[in-house]
Amino acid sequence: MDASPGDIYRAWTLEFDTWFALPGALSMTPSVGAPYWFDVEFEGTRHAHYGKFTALETDRLIEMTWVTGRGGTLGAETLVRVELHPYSGATMVRLRHAGFYDVASARQHGEAWPNVLEHLDDVLARRS
Repeated sequence: MDASPGDIYRAWTLEFDTWFALPGALSMTPSVGAPYWFDVEFEGTRHAHYGKFTALETDRLIEMTWVTGRGGTLGAETLVRVELHPYSGATMVRLRHAGFYDVASARQHGEAWPNVLEHLDDVLARRS
């Protein structure tokens, strides 16, 4: 991604409703063990997400449980791990999402995450 590790980390931990969650539909404190919730809107329907942070390393790592309902993780408490590595003035991002009940849910999320990260990079580029 073109953004710096610090900008990406901040977006995931302090500015989540500026690029992912619906504005005003978020409760998130970046602290290990702290629960969070947020809503997104997709195809005219709101979808709640819940979890807690399991690991945080400033500008390097965000790890969080991730639970959604129908059309998402199907209630499975999955784990999202985002690793940030400085690379040639930009950031190498490694995102892993594991713990799904079924292959279809895993595939759906695997196909969605590249678009989500591209959107984040675009949002951060417009801020620069």
